[in-house]
Amino acid sequence: MRLLIIGTLDGQIGAASQIAMARGAKVRHVVTLEAGLEELRGQGADLVMIDVKCDIRTLIDSLEAERIVVPVVACGIASDASAAVRAIKAGAKEYIPLPPDAELIAAVIAAVTQESHNIVFKDPRMSQTLKLAEQVANSDASIMITGESGTGKELVARFIHKKSRRTDKRFVAVNCAAIPENLLESELFGHEKGAFTGAVARRIGKFEEANGGTLLLDEISEMDVRLQSKLLRVLQEKEIDRVGGSQPVKVDVRILATSNRNMEEEVRKGTFREDLYYRLNVVTLALPALRERPLDISVLADHFIKRYSEANGLPARALSAEGRQMLIRHSWRGNVRELENCMHRAVLLAQGPEIGAEAILLSGGAVGTNPDPVVAQAAVAAASVTAGSPTGLVGKTVAEVERDLILDTLNAYLGNRTHAANILGISIRTLRNKLKQYADDGVAVPPPAGGEPDRAAI
Repeated sequence: MRLLIIGTLDGQIGAASQIAMARGAKVRHVVTLEAGLEELRGQGADLVMIDVKCDIRTLIDSLEAERIVVPVVACGIASDASAAVRAIKAGAKEYIPLPPDAELIAAVIAAVTQESHNIVFKDPRMSQTLKLAEQVANSDASIMITGESGTGKELVARFIHKKSRRTDKRFVAVNCAAIPENLLESELFGHEKGAFTGAVARRIGKFEEANGGTLLLDEISEMDVRLQSKLLRVLQEKEIDRVGGSQPVKVDVRILATSNRNMEEEVRKGTFREDLYYRLNVVTLALPALRERPLDISVLADHFIKRYSEANGLPARALSAEGRQMLIRHSWRGNVRELENCMHRAVLLAQGPEIGAEAILLSGGAVGTNPDPVVAQAAVAAASVTAGSPTGLVGKTVAEVERDLILDTLNAYLGNRTHAANILGISIRTLRNKLKQYADDGVAVPPPAGGEPDRAAI
């Protein structure tokens, strides 16, 4: 995350910079407003912290006039309440009192960058998706990442960048849905001085910022058709035209794109260019909805409970068995984002030694609406096995450990051979051969799930 500090911050620059850098930010500092604008035109930033004594209104007006989209946070001494009010009225997103508080700066940085980019998963469907992502990461092929809102498309894009040979270069994300249409072209391609009213100097765009690295076009289906044609030319020619420019600029950028829509349907409707779709869609990664990867519900819930307990200075509480089953049986129309909010709320509401069902306030669909009840029941059983104490391994042979793992997994999935084989990472034929061997040895083998034939091993 790139942080630009403008002004003196009443002598607190060193403290603020150290706090930000400890949270993973790359910090640049300038004293004057004009120097700050030059930095934004030439290198860009993800967040601006500006001394409240500076002319914040002029900064905000200049950013709007030059079509530079970046959040601005004002900083000033804690006792100057009137300055804080003026800063917010001028257009600052937040006000941070000085001396700087580490947790407050961390919260602002987290809100801007969503600092945790780790992917937490256990379900085989997500495992298969990430395996494919890693397989194609080291190429320069454009990748289309699709999935419902809240499934983690940007996290997967960052995962691909980290696994690619461009990992030491920049990863730049542009939310095509969040930037007004008349600003997006300048945001992507930059502009020359005098290109439009307010363009007082040259400004490079996201393509040039990401040169040598990766550019994520988030929610690309929201991009205007006119701009799509310009993007297609960039992909074909490997060069951009700044707005108002006369000379093309060569760029070396790997493109990743995301959408929560059915892109083929958008092509049929004429809202998305077919030739651009095929240019972007060299590889498609379709992220499963959270309700389609039920084993991830439990591990994600535990992950968010730990995160928000620490963030709020609260004791760590375990999730009760009843609460866990409520989560697994919920429909999760908002996917991981909805689960995260639910767990944050539950951490704050929980009263007893564990987080019970009474602290879990589910939104949207009713409990029990998972479209696959067999998978949901299996996930509940698997979660209870996972939550229990680990089986002792000392004194057992490898064959015995393997047998116990296979049978425990099969029991967790209520005898469903297909789901158990997926979890174990083996073929269904291998699983059936193992089960036949155990049965021949006199070991009790769980019967197949309802409707699943117990075919003899071949």
